[in-house]
Amino acid sequence: MQAYAEGFQVMKLSKSFPGMNMQAIAEAWRTGSVVRSWLLDLIARGLEQDPDLAGIKGWVEDTGEGRWTVEAAIEESVPVPIIAESLFARFRSRMENTFGDRMLAMMRNQFGGHAVVTDAKGEAVKALMVIFGATGDLSGRKLLPALYNLAKQRLLPAGFAVIGAAIDDLTDDAFRKHASEKISTFSRTQPVDPQVLQSFLEAVFYVKVDFGKLDDFKTLGRKLDELDHSRHVGGNRVFYCATPPPTYETITEQLKAAGLNAGDGYHRIVVEKPFGTDLKSARELNRMVQRVFHEDSVFRIDHYLGKETVQNIMAFRFANSIFEPIWNCHLIDSVQITAAEEIGVENRGAYYDKAGTLRDIVQNHALQLLALTAMEPPVAFEANAVRDEKVKVLRAIRPITEEEAAKATVRGQYASGWVLGEHVHGYREEPNVVSGSLTETFVALRLYIDNWRWAGVPFYIRAGKRMPKRATEIRVLFNRPPHLTFGRDAAQELDPNAITLRIQPEEGISLRFGAKVPAAGVRLRSVAMDFLYASSFLVEAPEAYERLLLDCMIGDPTLFTRADEVETAWSLIDPIEAAWREGRPPLQTYPAGTWGPAAAAKLLEADGREWHRP
Repeated sequence: MQAYAEGFQVMKLSKSFPGMNMQAIAEAWRTGSVVRSWLLDLIARGLEQDPDLAGIKGWVEDTGEGRWTVEAAIEESVPVPIIAESLFARFRSRMENTFGDRMLAMMRNQFGGHAVVTDAKGEAVKALMVIFGATGDLSGRKLLPALYNLAKQRLLPAGFAVIGAAIDDLTDDAFRKHASEKISTFSRTQPVDPQVLQSFLEAVFYVKVDFGKLDDFKTLGRKLDELDHSRHVGGNRVFYCATPPPTYETITEQLKAAGLNAGDGYHRIVVEKPFGTDLKSARELNRMVQRVFHEDSVFRIDHYLGKETVQNIMAFRFANSIFEPIWNCHLIDSVQITAAEEIGVENRGAYYDKAGTLRDIVQNHALQLLALTAMEPPVAFEANAVRDEKVKVLRAIRPITEEEAAKATVRGQYASGWVLGEHVHGYREEPNVVSGSLTETFVALRLYIDNWRWAGVPFYIRAGKRMPKRATEIRVLFNRPPHLTFGRDAAQELDPNAITLRIQPEEGISLRFGAKVPAAGVRLRSVAMDFLYASSFLVEAPEAYERLLLDCMIGDPTLFTRADEVETAWSLIDPIEAAWREGRPPLQTYPAGTWGPAAAAKLLEADGREWHRP
């Protein structure tokens, strides 16, 4: 087996006969040999399915056994140099991944001796991905680097290609240069692997498209047909709208007019948040998109749902038997959700002045975190099952009427101040912000979920810009013990139990509980038991867009929002927006670098509680 793999590796690298057809050679040897080798049968079958073995990894994926081995070696007093060399050997094996390595893994996989890692939900199906707005910020910072890293992990299917589409007049080579610069700057993995990058860029193309011109979409269609024929992708296409929301209608209508939403294979469209600006516009946007694409082919992307820490909320709750029995109104006092950023609006002043924090953060990110925290266990980790439970939570949230908004909401706007030792301007002094703007950069809400599990438990949401630090977390605070067994004096330093799910940046989970201080007498103090992703798994978590782009090609919409989910969220936001337009409550300012206006603290003080400081 090793000899065959090495032989094909030599032929693959041969400069004397470039471009040799490995599949044809394997078939000739298989049928022409006097003694037919079953290994050649395996090779021929594998190369027929994947000529370049692009979908095969030449190593076994790390599932944690490396860490366990190291721990066992330490317990057995194995010398440190030996442990280090074994780890370096493992790392080297993952870096090489030659054609011979992949062929060896392919043969082993076929007779069950060496399983090749694939996604548990299926494999990405080869497709062409069109990125509208390909020269823009989202494409350069997130999408192209994410696709490069998928290529580096060999998760992109054979035949996959990217077609950039934007108003800029670029050639394929010019766009490839642009993509190369963006990937080199923003890739999660550094330094960039030049061989992987070159291979990826060979599958990158460009078509100039003015969204208002049908002829440009027909030109795009001809390019897709050409690539579909040469790359054998079966007509599968993904259209990614990395463009402002007002362009979605034009793009979808032009795709329909050019006949690009139908034909062989699947045709999917990805749209970015925000999904509308209120309930009415969200419904219109849904109807418009659904006229061209079936709901199952519409992927509304909220990158928060692609974060490993957000997905881990469900794993934490439903994969452990010790937490679900206490996850209810009988034992939980309150829940706080914080989404804080230390940055201002950066170069997004024009957009942010029309959106505000309520629309930009609360309507999507914060409500998604609330739904995942409060949802009932789904029957399976499957798209409709998960999304059904999230929608049930959103529908159970008690609406804040315009009359109640003054008591249950707080809105603020940052003034000048100091953030991380640097003096920063106030919001109204930011570029492209209207003078005298009343747009909020801070929101605090008190919500209630009217169902049996959460009756009477307040959910506090806090989101804002120019906070003291970047932090997104969910803090579940439990009731105090019904009786102070050790007396009030011993428990003076004891806080209520709490579980904190840290979404970013210090990803992990913290359990806070009481313990006796090691001293004479009885004195209790709160201590923390922490779990950190970085130290527990020893791997870097992938970017959210890597997971979401792959799921889109697989056809798994679990981590994408459904039409009714979007509309239900907007139905909660609209009454608050209406009250704010009436000046209820009035907009307050807060110095940059603080945790929001004084009214935010008073919101919890009125309930006998206080905000947790991340």
